[in-house]
Amino acid sequence: MALPASAQRRAERRRRRTRSPLAHIPWRIVENNLPAMTVLSPEELDKLHEASMRIVEEIGIAFMDDEALDLWAAAGAAVDRSTQRVRIDRGLLLELTAKAPSSFTWRARNPARHVPIGSNHIAFAPNGGTIFAQDLEKGRRPGIMADYNNFLRLMQMCNAIHFTGDQLVTPHDVPVSHRHLQRSYSAFTLTDKAYMEAPHGRIISADAVEMAKIVFQEDVTRSHEPVLGGVVNASSPLRYDERMLGGMITFGRANQVLIITPFILAGAMSPITMAAAVAQQNAEALAGIAFVQVVRPGAPVLYGGFATNIDMKTGGPAFGTPEGAWAMAAGAQLARRYGLPYRGSGSLNTSKAPDAQSVYETMWSIWPAVMAHTNFVMHSVGWLEAGLTASFEKVIIDMESLAMFSYFFQGQEISDETLALDMIAQVGPGGHHFGTPHTHARYSTEFYTPILADRQNYETWALNGAQDAATRAHGIWKRLLADYAAPPMAVEIQEALQEFVARRGQELMGVELYG
Repeated sequence: MALPASAQRRAERRRRRTRSPLAHIPWRIVENNLPAMTVLSPEELDKLHEASMRIVEEIGIAFMDDEALDLWAAAGAAVDRSTQRVRIDRGLLLELTAKAPSSFTWRARNPARHVPIGSNHIAFAPNGGTIFAQDLEKGRRPGIMADYNNFLRLMQMCNAIHFTGDQLVTPHDVPVSHRHLQRSYSAFTLTDKAYMEAPHGRIISADAVEMAKIVFQEDVTRSHEPVLGGVVNASSPLRYDERMLGGMITFGRANQVLIITPFILAGAMSPITMAAAVAQQNAEALAGIAFVQVVRPGAPVLYGGFATNIDMKTGGPAFGTPEGAWAMAAGAQLARRYGLPYRGSGSLNTSKAPDAQSVYETMWSIWPAVMAHTNFVMHSVGWLEAGLTASFEKVIIDMESLAMFSYFFQGQEISDETLALDMIAQVGPGGHHFGTPHTHARYSTEFYTPILADRQNYETWALNGAQDAATRAHGIWKRLLADYAAPPMAVEIQEALQEFVARRGQELMGVELYG
């Protein structure tokens, strides 16, 4: 006789309670079936759309690559080669964007780790593009390959994270010419999750595709389900540079994922109003997505939103702001209008330490992203200092939030068993439920078990060292790394990867990677 679903869930949670602090968190793709948060009325949505169409048609977007200009000209856009500016009729633009899939599966080398993108699914990706690593022992310093690999190990061990990440931190001790090879080799061998690599230029992107062919033992460009992807940023305002276009062409032709993301700071890369920033973001994102469909119709893309405001006192970017939250939700509405999966960001903040500011600014980023039905949440863990720094302690703090989302969106079972009216009647007024059979059967599995949170009373907390959250997080990531074991990989595949990395590293010595 099969156990009831609730009993099966409790048994699974018991099986997962092992020594690792994260072992009780199951692998699960979050699905948000609640109504999507909206910030725009239908009229406002139309007005933003119209403004974006005028930008694309009348002002145009610069595509700073000769091959890209040739492709646009062949597709029927108006191309001014003297300025590299492309003006796209809205009919052509919308016809092209409609070719992009509204959902797809991003395959991992471990089939159990495949990630659905689109619909109501929410997938979390780690920190990316950071320069410095930071922890409580060593402080802030330029990242090295050992830091990069340790971040990968943590991503592998946390089931609330669905991707490896591509630029978790810059490994400054590896030469630029073959840094991408070392990144990809580590991502494939230290994790078995969905693979990311930066599509920055033709060389890096082509090498990533070749390494994916080795790992998946197939020509991944012929599959309708991609196995790698990465983020492309428009060089706002209103242009895509040669580096990004090279990656878009290479990944696009290979049918791999391109996350097209304008990076707009209102008051610097766009007019100061958030309405203008979002309208410009929409124009840039749609132009980039349309271009990928020119390269290969049906290639998988995500509409990326990364608009926030400048701090007018310092001139620097401000993250975790109400303006950024509004822009994220507005971008999600626009992406749904065009039937495109949406990328937002999760742990954005400007704090220099894993402190209260870093957490409350992160909450102003992660909650709007999730409630607006963002499908792919980049920078979900670890961010500090406006993206300059990746913090090991902040990774653990943010992982707590992601794990809680996973449980929150499961909902709560409403049944005769969970309503427990017989227990309410048995205990009656003024009693307690600590000793009832219903509590005894569920006490170890009913509630979310924290990774990080301290729930001791003050006296016990003080006796145990009076540790704050950052200090506890430091101990957790250290313990996780001590417990880490690499996922299995066939010896012949690992050797083939090693040979490719060694050969290409020699070939690329002194080569300019971009373009």
